[in-house]
Amino acid sequence: MTQKNNEKYIKKCIKLARKGEGKVSPNPLVGAVILDKNGKIAGYGWHQKYGEAHAEVNAVKMAKEKGIDIKGGTIFVSLEPCSHFGKTPPCCDLIIKEGLKKAVIGCIDPNPIVSTRGIQKLKKAGIEVVTGVLENECKKLNEIFIKNQLDNKPFIAIKTASTLDGKIATKNGSSKWITAEKARKHVQKLRNKYDAILTGSSTVIADNPSLTARIKNGTNPIRVIIDSNGRTSAESKVFNNDGTKVFLAVFAQTDTSKYPENVEIIKCPKLESTGKIDLQFLTRKLYEKGVRSILVEAGGTLNGAFIKEKLADKLYQFIAPKILGDKDGKNFAEGFVTTDINECTKLKITDVKTFNPDILLETDFIY
Repeated sequence: MTQKNNEKYIKKCIKLARKGEGKVSPNPLVGAVILDKNGKIAGYGWHQKYGEAHAEVNAVKMAKEKGIDIKGGTIFVSLEPCSHFGKTPPCCDLIIKEGLKKAVIGCIDPNPIVSTRGIQKLKKAGIEVVTGVLENECKKLNEIFIKNQLDNKPFIAIKTASTLDGKIATKNGSSKWITAEKARKHVQKLRNKYDAILTGSSTVIADNPSLTARIKNGTNPIRVIIDSNGRTSAESKVFNNDGTKVFLAVFAQTDTSKYPENVEIIKCPKLESTGKIDLQFLTRKLYEKGVRSILVEAGGTLNGAFIKEKLADKLYQFIAPKILGDKDGKNFAEGFVTTDINECTKLKITDVKTFNPDILLETDFIY
């Protein structure tokens, strides 16, 4: 089979895998396609929910339900098949058992328990293995999982909406709405991708947001509120007991008795240098509590703090074709000063999308 065909089916795997967004964390997103020995699609599947069947299992199941013999066929999978027992049995064993003769893999699993062991197991069983097909695209698909596995830290993205001159609000706080409806709808899809949404007390007090993912079959992310001194009202929408977990990060001495029982308090140390909550400490605590990815939706001060601490991995910047033209308008990132242009924070553009009339610039931080 040609490289072009390999890429065609791995692309399909990636598309399938994305159907699991918001439902499989802390597991990776995975899609699989099986061709029979004649090169016809016999089955396909994706990892649909954490703790349930993996993509390869679902693809085999579909083929069997259709009565198609897959012996001597080829399996395409976006991520190296697992070779260990976890919540489910090893997928490598299933591939071998079903008599597939070839496996085409997008990228190697970064999980140290798995990495290359699945490939070795398949090869030992006499299965031809091709790796590295659309590798970069497959790694981007699972950038959250890869960060978790390599660094044992949550993947953190900042989402902001600004004018062409980088302003998120006027000096008196007016910001509704910088972007149009299409862009705002896409934000709901972004929220569905992340385990948690994080914001600060100033945003809660000013906007009283719900911080939900308002999409069909979506999953509401965990809500994390940074409120050092407990300024936010206990009646704020973010504290609604709707079944969604809520974390409130405060200083150790802050009285939190006014908040409802569904709110879990995280007592954090104060950074002497800034007088603010220690974000390194907070993000470690959140990771310990199972939060693998965070979408920051906050003001310039908190955005800037995550960038300054080199905690932010990605920036989603929605840009509206508007110019505020006010030097006192609120910037999307503040709190650090660079006097040399060569020393400024650098990013790599990874994607540009249009949501007429606005655009979304997706970039990765380079530290």
